[in-house]
Amino acid sequence: MAHATISMGFTVPQLLRGASRILPSHSALVLPRHSAYCSCTVNGTIKSKRKMDHLERTANNFRQEVITQAKVCGITNESETVKRLRLAIANKDFTFKAGQWVDFFIPGVSVVGGFSICSSPGLLEREGILELAVKHTAHPPAHWVHTECALDSEVALRVGADLHGNQEGKGNGYKMGTVELYYSAKKTSELLFKRTILRLMAEFPGRITCRFHITQQSSPVCEELQPHITEGRISRKELEKHVSKDSLWYICGPPPMIESISELLSSIGVPRDCVFFEKWW
Repeated sequence: MAHATISMGFTVPQLLRGASRILPSHSALVLPRHSAYCSCTVNGTIKSKRKMDHLERTANNFRQEVITQAKVCGITNESETVKRLRLAIANKDFTFKAGQWVDFFIPGVSVVGGFSICSSPGLLEREGILELAVKHTAHPPAHWVHTECALDSEVALRVGADLHGNQEGKGNGYKMGTVELYYSAKKTSELLFKRTILRLMAEFPGRITCRFHITQQSSPVCEELQPHITEGRISRKELEKHVSKDSLWYICGPPPMIESISELLSSIGVPRDCVFFEKWW
């Protein structure tokens, strides 16, 4: 996607017949700080020479056993290049935790997609709705979303998460920590969910803060965003302010950005096991 973030702190047999051949045999802004919960995809060494498919890349990640049918009940343009899908979930046993992603199965498309969930678990509980934000790329599942997906299109979903094992045995629920969010895009129109982020900042003053970085905007910034805007890329100086033994770092963005920020964090003394990322491909 064109934007990037760093944060510290927080049965469908007919539909799946074509996908079953590619399923494995076993069953991804931000700095969360002083946080008891961080959900992401991977940590450790991230460089790779070969582009892998979603299922291959996430083969060792935990997945729920539940695969559910879903129907597209809403499609909106979140930006010029990102569509938001609203999906009506058929299976009442389907659940997820904030920060998780889904395997996305499309009838007639042999490649399985992997998309981050951008709605809250509460929306699923109240309305049976789950939302995904999908960037336009040539990758077959994303291409299908932008060129063929329509209202009432049927797909199938399965929840995946990397930190499942780490979360076991840590009590019931998670206490909210302090989150510092650095969110970078070319221009403000590509800052997805910016109004949601502003609302959360107002609801949790001092607990959630955000700096929006823009790198190529020529038009004036709206008054609402001006207090939170910084021109230019996320800098070493900004990140150095948040280095502490209690900080966890979560990076989401294109692979070159992930690698650059990871190296920067290492150079300012952040341990590798405190850095997590969701890497787009």
